[in-house]
Amino acid sequence: MRTKTILELLTLSTSLYHLAKETQLIDRFNEISDKGKDSLNHFASEKLTDEDGNEMEFIDKVIFKTAQAKQELEDKIEELIVKFYQKVNIAHTDEILALKDQLEKCDQAIALLEARVNHIEAKK
Repeated sequence: MRTKTILELLTLSTSLYHLAKETQLIDRFNEISDKGKDSLNHFASEKLTDEDGNEMEFIDKVIFKTAQAKQELEDKIEELIVKFYQKVNIAHTDEILALKDQLEKCDQAIALLEARVNHIEAKK
């Protein structure tokens, strides 16, 4: 009889524990949902004006904010790629072009030096 009661109490306590965890999860979802609602309400009530000084409509605000977020994302991705290239030591096209220009200048300098040497040898 006592074993049955202990088992029932254990199952009841685990059930209560799982219910408590679920309510904590539901409370967390409600908290996140409220924050999302607040930020969405703030976004909708925010006054944005176009170039003419007229207030933008909601859809125009969404398009403007989307374009702004896209630009920020592209900038962040570019920054991360540059860091990755530096970390992995991969030559970027800008670096390759700079090295090519430098090589061409060195070739010109070598050609001038050869011409000077030939000129000096021709005098002797």
